[in-house]
Amino acid sequence: MTHRVAVLDKELCQPKKCGLECIKYCPINKSGADCIILNEEVGKAQIDENICNGCGICVKVCPFDAITIVNLAQELKTEKIHQYGINSFRLYRVPTPKKGQVIGLLGRNGMGKSTIVNILSGNLKPNLGNYASPPEWSDILKNFQGTELKSHFEKIANGQIKASIKPQQVYNLAKVFDGTAKELLEKYDERNIMSDLVRELGLQNSMENKLSELSGGELQRLAIAVVASKDSDFYFFDEPSSYNDVFQRIGVARVIQGLAKLGKSVMVVEHDLTVLDYLSDFIDVLYGEPAVYGVVADLLSAKVGINVFLDGYLPNENVRFRDTAFRFDASTSSDEFVMTENVIIYPALQKTYPKFSVSIEAGKVRKNEVLGIVGANALGKTTLMKMIAGVEKPDSGTLETKIKIAYKPQYLTNDYDVEVISLLEKANEGGLQGTIEEEQVVDPLKIKKLYNKSVKNLSGGELQKVAIVACLLQKVDLYALDEPSAFLDVEDRIAIAKIIQRFVRSYGKSAIIIDHDIQLMDLISDSLVIFEGVPGKEGHGSLPMSKAEGMNRFLRSLDITYRRDETSMRPRVNKTNSRLDRGQKQSGHFYYRN
Repeated sequence: MTHRVAVLDKELCQPKKCGLECIKYCPINKSGADCIILNEEVGKAQIDENICNGCGICVKVCPFDAITIVNLAQELKTEKIHQYGINSFRLYRVPTPKKGQVIGLLGRNGMGKSTIVNILSGNLKPNLGNYASPPEWSDILKNFQGTELKSHFEKIANGQIKASIKPQQVYNLAKVFDGTAKELLEKYDERNIMSDLVRELGLQNSMENKLSELSGGELQRLAIAVVASKDSDFYFFDEPSSYNDVFQRIGVARVIQGLAKLGKSVMVVEHDLTVLDYLSDFIDVLYGEPAVYGVVADLLSAKVGINVFLDGYLPNENVRFRDTAFRFDASTSSDEFVMTENVIIYPALQKTYPKFSVSIEAGKVRKNEVLGIVGANALGKTTLMKMIAGVEKPDSGTLETKIKIAYKPQYLTNDYDVEVISLLEKANEGGLQGTIEEEQVVDPLKIKKLYNKSVKNLSGGELQKVAIVACLLQKVDLYALDEPSAFLDVEDRIAIAKIIQRFVRSYGKSAIIIDHDIQLMDLISDSLVIFEGVPGKEGHGSLPMSKAEGMNRFLRSLDITYRRDETSMRPRVNKTNSRLDRGQKQSGHFYYRN
């Protein structure tokens, strides 16, 4: 027996532009019943899930990919926690907070993390799927009888739970608070730990600035400090790594772990697997169909949970939620690829600004090579990329190149009204649909569903994927991408790495990548340039070195060591001061050896 889910993307559904094919071709409609109708009130199609037979014809004939039909196991029907309305997203099961533990939520964007945090914090009353006539608290508590969640929901019902939430969109802080960072933190510092948090999160130089003057990373760490300074029962952090460099991410992880050590319940949504593995005690895998439905799997240890997610199969529940498993290359070398031809050679470069200067050692990028650039924020990494791409001129050192370069900047804007398909076809210099470029670049990132959307209506993650695809579709010799992982979930990050590598290897291209996701850089890079110095004052870029040498030097500066997971071969951070951590530091091998 199956439980049918029919979801309509109301933004994509455009009855005025189509011939209502979903209504015309529905076999149940043809038999005289009303399975799909046009809801005149909202001007959108509406599907009766009770009589839908799941044939999928409406899905195939809809010209805008607005309909999704899914058949789920019948037993999930009784585990529905919330549904927003007819033909809308629904969540099955909800994770259980645990005192003294950090629980990581791992899954694709659009799987219900916002719904989960709103329910567990008491901001959203779960309707158990009955959106037309929501249940009372007595019925909700009866539903959770015999589970650990019952006591949590009892506290919510009685107004006894205090939740502290770090939202994803931290840039909204500046819109609602007009004072300085210090004034905001003083306002919420219920635990009297403001000075400790300022030190641990590197906010010493930000306190006297207004929120509107802070960078994305400063706003992110300030938001984390505000949440951690409150005296709450339940803490939730949504993507705390965004905008932060690797050094700052480690500091953020330690602050979050500190809350758990106080006996608090902590949940984190994080797409940087290195950080998630480092800070989590347990993992709840979220699977399903983005913006259609989400299911919370059974609680697993951090190691097992991440491996299960990468494998795409939940053995305890006998559920395969992805057709393919993600595998990691056990080799740290790219010797099997011939990289002898230089695509660009750059001399020693210098660039000076009123309050900042950067010097970069001479280097080169070779054909078939991905050059990774790593280091703390505000050391000049983006300046190097801009000079190579011809966006900025160096003060010292002449950089002349006749090769064509495509550049994806760090900060993206979507303030123009053009359909995604038009933007991508312009980048590809002609038609795109049905081409090999569409198959190899567009399809893996599921961009087709966005073709008819306007760029100005894209979410942060959608805009990032479209920008990456637009860069890779250009007919050039060198691709330069600044922070391609921003706003992307784990699956998209791995897909991006595979796509870039395949392009570089298969077509004799080259790429330069800047990113703070260590696992992504380990996965994608052939060689590395390391930036060191004093952030915001002076930076220095090294000459390109092998990935093994570069990663070892970079991890040493972070004071963390890497090992390979014996199951998935993915890189894992050793727990601080563990036997493996001490042994690798003593031997000088911060990065694993083959």
